Amino acid sequence: MITYKQIDETYLEQYDKIPMQTHVSSYYKIEKINNGLDGFNLIETEISPYIKNFCEDENDLVINWAKEFDTSNWAFFMAFDSEVPVGGAAIASRTKGINMLSKRNDLAVLWDIRVAETYKNQGIGKELFNMARNWSKNQGLIQMKIECQNTNVSACKFYHSLGAVLSVIDEYAYYNEPKYKHETMFIWFLEI
Repeated sequence: MITYKQIDETYLEQYDKIPMQTHVSSYYKIEKINNGLDGFNLIETEISPYIKNFCEDENDLVINWAKEFDTSNWAFFMAFDSEVPVGGAAIASRTKGINMLSKRNDLAVLWDIRVAETYKNQGIGKELFNMARNWSKNQGLIQMKIECQNTNVSACKFYHSLGAVLSVIDEYAYYNEPKYKHETMFIWFLEI
């Protein structure tokens, strides 16, 4: 049986043990209509499959976020199968130095969400997402902002299914990051 709880920083080492990766077998190709003036089409395009690991170095460790930022206005949630951590979510708000918050005091950013591979497609991600949304609402926040990439089709479909609206397509967001240069940033917003 899966159990869920809001956690404090003493759990972050356990949180870090949950892999954050996705199987990529397609991406959203962006077709600009009249150079974008008349909109865009997103075309799901198959590619040679690979696994994308979002936690590649020390900077990606959750435990280091708590050292880098004042997380007093953040919340962390975890899912457990007995005592084994199988999912996690982090939500940030009202924190100086977080550009994603756009200097807004009414905005939350879904900083992280992950589910261990063998536990995906069982509703764990949805439950963690809803916990983050409910926490944000209880904090008096009015929107949740979510970043993902055009190569994470399953995440895009997940956020869309939960009511988020794709609001920003930034083809050059990762331009200075050579291994991600081919990816496009998608920013979603969810009214809380």
